[in-house]
Amino acid sequence: MANTTTTIKIPASPDQVWQLIGGFNSLPNWLPYIPSSKLSQGARVRHLANPDGDTIVERLEVFNNKERYYTYSIMEAPFPITDYLSTIHVREIADDSKTSLVEWSGSFTPVGVSDEEAINLFHGIYAEGLKALKQAFPK
Repeated sequence: MANTTTTIKIPASPDQVWQLIGGFNSLPNWLPYIPSSKLSQGARVRHLANPDGDTIVERLEVFNNKERYYTYSIMEAPFPITDYLSTIHVREIADDSKTSLVEWSGSFTPVGVSDEEAINLFHGIYAEGLKALKQAFPK
């Protein structure tokens, strides 16, 4: 099992950031890599499209609105991994109510590629995604 975690500070309160990213169907609102998302199965499964036309199907595993995080798994995707589980978490920063720390982490089992290649793939997706999120909150 391989894993990676990426964090970024966002110049907005945790509630503001969570309002944008906390919906399981909200990826197209802040992640350029995902132009569309459709929910099914009582809003617990999302069908995502990427710019290459590939479909990614993910299942919501845990949702905690109070602590501002959700965990999801990949059911179907063009990635060389299995057993994927990821969490997006918006955290408070002590003594700074106007800044958030957003953490995107994942664990997975590489298939046909090295741990390093799979880690680099998802680390890149997370890092680019969080940079795009930060741009939604200009200072």
